[in-house]
Amino acid sequence: MPETDAFRSLDRQECLRLLSAVPVGRVVYTRQALPAVLPVNFRLEEGGSVLLHTSAGSDLVRALDGSVVAFEADEFQAATRSGWSVVVTGRAAVVTDPAEQERLAQAGPDSWMPVRDGVFVRIDSEVVTGRKLTGVSSTR
Repeated sequence: MPETDAFRSLDRQECLRLLSAVPVGRVVYTRQALPAVLPVNFRLEEGGSVLLHTSAGSDLVRALDGSVVAFEADEFQAATRSGWSVVVTGRAAVVTDPAEQERLAQAGPDSWMPVRDGVFVRIDSEVVTGRKLTGVSSTR
């Protein structure tokens, strides 16, 4: 899609700034050879990685650990037909270092769902893309 006055691509820095301002996104992964999407709360780390907190024995951990996944977050205003969408693509891995697990346990994120034997999953921000739509009027 070509850029217009109403639509523009975002650079990595702007994408990460927008991601840091929202509490919920969607992780996109493969489950039983099919695409799956799950809304999750998250925290964006300083280097741009996405951090999730979930139960160690969950299907999500088994599906994500060691896989390339996508993470998407957005914000839209229907009344003004404006908003943005950012996608982070990268390898997901369970954080296994005990010192780092302890640090992350203090800093969050906290899962909004009940967690048993909590673990943190980090999605590296290998590719970050985004776009912004501003005030498109209806053509109908």
